[in-house]
Amino acid sequence: MAVGEICNREVVIARKALSVVDAAQLMRQHHVGDLVVVEERNGRRHPVGIVTDRDIVVEVVAAGVNPDVLKVGDIMGPEVATVRESEGLFEALRYMRGKGVRRMPVVDRDGGLVGILTLDDLLSLLAEEMTELAKLVSHERQREAASRA
Repeated sequence: MAVGEICNREVVIARKALSVVDAAQLMRQHHVGDLVVVEERNGRRHPVGIVTDRDIVVEVVAAGVNPDVLKVGDIMGPEVATVRESEGLFEALRYMRGKGVRRMPVVDRDGGLVGILTLDDLLSLLAEEMTELAKLVSHERQREAASRA
């Protein structure tokens, strides 16, 4: 299954110049734990970073830094791990594990933002698949028992 089939295509975005306070309010408003930081290139949004609620807590609040003076670009990581929408699910999982990230922007072949893949979304998908497998095993047992009766 390709990542593009399962990623969330409703991505909350931010620009580097957005204040950290505004970023936190945007996260609260949309009930998300991250913002994909983008730059416009040729009329398309290209991910250049991610800022998470944890980044704000650890890098700003816990460090005692005034959030009013910081911008998203000040606290986002130096590089962003992305995955192409055509990439397979297990390859994407392996890549996320290797990079140590829970969220990855999904891009098209030109690097334009098309969605986001999160560990939470993957866990939900895998849980659904496991439930269907368990139902299959249960159904098979019932069918076998009925045929012996």
